[in-house]
Amino acid sequence: MELEWERDSTRIGSSEDEDVEDLNDVPFKEKTDNAADWRETINKVVPAVVVLRTTACRAFDTELPSSGYATGFVVDKLRGIILTNRHVVKPGPVVAQAIFVNHEEIPVYPIYRDPVHDFGFYHYDPGAIQFLNYEEIPLAPEAACVGLDIRVVGNDSCEKVSILAGTIARLDRDAPTYRKDGYNDFNTFYIQAASGTKGGSSGSPVIDRQGRAVALNAGGRVSTSSAFFLPLVRVVRALRLIQNSRDSNTGKGEAALIPRGTLQVTFHYKGFDEVRRLGLQRETEQMVRCASLPGETGMLVVHSVVPGGPAHLQLQPGDVLVRVNGEITTQFLKLETLLDDNVDQKIEIQIERGGTSLTINIVVQNLHSITPNHFLEVSGAVIHPLSYQQARNFRFHCGLVYVSNPGYMLSRAGVPRHAIIKKFSDAEISRLEELISVLPNLSPGAQVPIEYITHKDRHRSKFALVTTDCHQWYDTPKIYTRDDSFGLWIARPAIQPEALLLSSCIANPGQGLKEETFAFSCESNLVEDMPQNNNLELTDNMGTCHDHASKEVGSRDECDVAINTQVLGDLSINNIVVPNSSSHEAGEIKLENPVITENANSNHPEFATEAEAKAPSPDRVIEPALVLVEVNVPSSCLLDGVSSQNFFGTGVIVHHSQGMGLVAVDQNTVAISASDVMLSFAAFPIEIPGQVVFLHPVYNFALVAYNPSALGAVGASMVCAAELLPEPPLCSGDPVYLVGLRNLQAISRKSTVTNACLSLHVPKADPPCNRAINMEVIELDSDFGYMFTGVLSNKRGKVQALWASFSAKKKSGSSASKDPQFVKGIPIYMISQVVDKITSGANGPSVLINGVKRPMPLVRILEVEFVTRLLSKARSFGLSDDWIQALIKKDPIRRQVLRVKGCLAGSKAENVLKEGDMVLAVNKEPVTCFRDIENACKALENNADKGGKLNMTIFQRGRAVDIVVETDIRDGNGTTRMINWCGCIVQYPHLAVRALGFLPEEGHGVYVTKYYRGSPADRYGLCGLRWIVEVNGKPTPDLDAFANVTKELGSEEFVRIRTINLDGKPQVLTLKQDLHYWPTWELRFDPDTAIWRRETIKALQ
Repeated sequence: MELEWERDSTRIGSSEDEDVEDLNDVPFKEKTDNAADWRETINKVVPAVVVLRTTACRAFDTELPSSGYATGFVVDKLRGIILTNRHVVKPGPVVAQAIFVNHEEIPVYPIYRDPVHDFGFYHYDPGAIQFLNYEEIPLAPEAACVGLDIRVVGNDSCEKVSILAGTIARLDRDAPTYRKDGYNDFNTFYIQAASGTKGGSSGSPVIDRQGRAVALNAGGRVSTSSAFFLPLVRVVRALRLIQNSRDSNTGKGEAALIPRGTLQVTFHYKGFDEVRRLGLQRETEQMVRCASLPGETGMLVVHSVVPGGPAHLQLQPGDVLVRVNGEITTQFLKLETLLDDNVDQKIEIQIERGGTSLTINIVVQNLHSITPNHFLEVSGAVIHPLSYQQARNFRFHCGLVYVSNPGYMLSRAGVPRHAIIKKFSDAEISRLEELISVLPNLSPGAQVPIEYITHKDRHRSKFALVTTDCHQWYDTPKIYTRDDSFGLWIARPAIQPEALLLSSCIANPGQGLKEETFAFSCESNLVEDMPQNNNLELTDNMGTCHDHASKEVGSRDECDVAINTQVLGDLSINNIVVPNSSSHEAGEIKLENPVITENANSNHPEFATEAEAKAPSPDRVIEPALVLVEVNVPSSCLLDGVSSQNFFGTGVIVHHSQGMGLVAVDQNTVAISASDVMLSFAAFPIEIPGQVVFLHPVYNFALVAYNPSALGAVGASMVCAAELLPEPPLCSGDPVYLVGLRNLQAISRKSTVTNACLSLHVPKADPPCNRAINMEVIELDSDFGYMFTGVLSNKRGKVQALWASFSAKKKSGSSASKDPQFVKGIPIYMISQVVDKITSGANGPSVLINGVKRPMPLVRILEVEFVTRLLSKARSFGLSDDWIQALIKKDPIRRQVLRVKGCLAGSKAENVLKEGDMVLAVNKEPVTCFRDIENACKALENNADKGGKLNMTIFQRGRAVDIVVETDIRDGNGTTRMINWCGCIVQYPHLAVRALGFLPEEGHGVYVTKYYRGSPADRYGLCGLRWIVEVNGKPTPDLDAFANVTKELGSEEFVRIRTINLDGKPQVLTLKQDLHYWPTWELRFDPDTAIWRRETIKALQ
């Protein structure tokens, strides 16, 4: 049975549970009644009913971050108290507003949520309501009875005011079970009626004809029109205690003390027939029937006992409750009253167990003591003591260290939501304070062991390695504590600043620049400076592993972990022996092995056959250069349209020297530089961090640097760079060997090139994300499938292409569960020419790599997306025979011409070339393929006189014309700056967005790429895929202007913003800043330290 509860609280952006609205296909038909009988009542009640717009800012206990609408109603006008459901008040941090019927909107603050039952209270300032006359709705729990005509008044289906009719059918329905791992009410009866409530009506008053609330709407069954109401008896008690703690004139006061007792036992109400089968004695049944009210039909039976609770090992499932403190107790209400009145006191309980009468003395526990009121936030994770709710669901002890949201650091290690942490960094963990005490001892980039258990596999502990953040992806660890006096969660540092400074010094010893000709020993202390390898949850299903690398992060073999730790711990820099490298670049490490060196007699025909027979297979030759690349992207910086957080792929070492190693890999694995990269080598069992140093702005490859000294002496002698063979290029029909990794072992197969220059055309994705353009790739007759990547080589193991994965993102609304992808070969010349520039000294901005600042290359490109067109089609468009013959002479095989598909918005060619133009020649040389354009741009790098301009001949509007087109210069850094404002991520528009051909004229430098669930952006509808061009009337053309404008805004201040979406449609939104839970901050890559640094722009002090 599936039920709807917070589903009655319509959610804007929840990350779990089914869409119940689509399942509720049984329409409710309101019963016929005299409308005049209810008109006066409804007119009186409606002004006191409010729409509650709630936003759960953090995952906590049973809830995930979400935004939605629900209902509440005023129960104390003088003190400003609104009654609603517990799942609307939320157990964790929440921001809420109440909207009255006349559209007056005021902030409300939670002042109480019951630990068990589904009710809670918000407080508001009564003086803030200036234009509405309303009266509070009185509570009358005693009026509820079977057959009573009722009306449910609320925000049903977000219709502002909806009035649903019904008749109470039952007063003794079992409390509904909503989720096995979430909030459920228990130890109470519910009221049932066929009123058909749906999303948005949670917290609605159930009123009678006198205008009294006789129950509180809570949930309903998805597939029927049944609604479930909470009785109000315990609600009235809690309300009176809150009223006594608050001034009737101002509504201000301290947090109310509402005694709540518990045995940590769940009881079920069973009929006498079933109780007799459990062994109830006939005499006991007769006594109970005589002492109970007329119509009593059953007794309370123990259903479950929480381990470690007051009743653990004393009460058992199946025990029949007879007396409490000498009073016959057959009703939930009486039992709860006795428990609440005897908190921290011993009570006497009489039960019958299998026909035997037993008397047990148990101390009643304070229910609030096992209800968490604080949590630790570290690296996006939310960790707090295990609540009674979840302890009951999972059968664990209350108070254990519970992972409500694994965030980045824990999810990267494979620790799931709902995990219980038992050990961390070899320290026993049973309380949250013990975990907090370990944090100051951890340095950035450290790998520490963690032991945890899950409720789905409770009998076996699991072990993983947690890598602490080396970059400042997240704020420093904080402890949030609930303060019901103000309705806020107050944050304080979990680690003292001096401890943070100490750990930073430990992690970055001797930071600084070093000479280019340094030895291995100069690099050893910089290993931890390299980037090291899910919520808060974002809108694009992050946390889903990428297709071509679907592997759980925490599933590494324990033996591998032990080996890695040992190798890293035994690095002896002074004993490193550098192999002979006289035949290679100075300092370059190569294996002295016939695998790499070709047989000296191979040029003699008489020895060729024998030499080839003895030559090792290509996979054995290339294996020392193959690397498994693991990439993890923090949820705090999912830039450039990236939606997944975990990627795997095979890379190849293209450079290996004393000072630096470089690995080439496709951008479907390394999509952005704001990520943690870990490299596992096929030749030696070790895993070390990598640093993204180059992302080609157009082509589908990236370069990742690593520190060779981290391999140790043995590893450095076994790992080597592949021998690249950029020329001659592959041709159709050439035999090649496809070599890659499976379980970190090289495998290969012989294939044949079917197309050596396939023009790649990847459709545009929705939403825009990384997409290769203007590439000619290699196609084979057979491969290992779309998830297998590696290299293409000749029979001697010389690498001729990178066998890469390409993303072909699905369109929005596609039914496919995962993004489609495919594999093709990237000619190795594209990569080798970039590597040559890096190793020989490039002309671009410098980046710190292994302690040395190295200039990175700049790439001159024509920011135009081309597609090919057959000459036969071009003739139909009017292309002259002379040009057709000239193009055939240039390329008699392909017989094609390049056509402009579109210019990138903001490029220098944007106003010169138009869609449909055909490029005939550059500098009087005919052009037939993408490489011709690439070579022409490359020639400009050595010819300053050209000024970066190309003399092109194009076919435009039926005639050939000569034009001058200016090229653009781009670096390989990718996006290096972002701002988080109101929970949305803004950045400069990346290439895939600019490829759409549109940038707002008002300014295009502030592009919203994603937003967080539970943020102000989520609450007020500031979605991604749009530009923010104005804030409060002030232009925001770039990130600097945006930061300056937002810095002037105050917390709780409504802001008017003007946005433009990808279709060019403008929209004006208003949203309120929440600097308490969502400060404004910036993340920027610092090339001088190779660290992503976080800086707060505006926050509450």
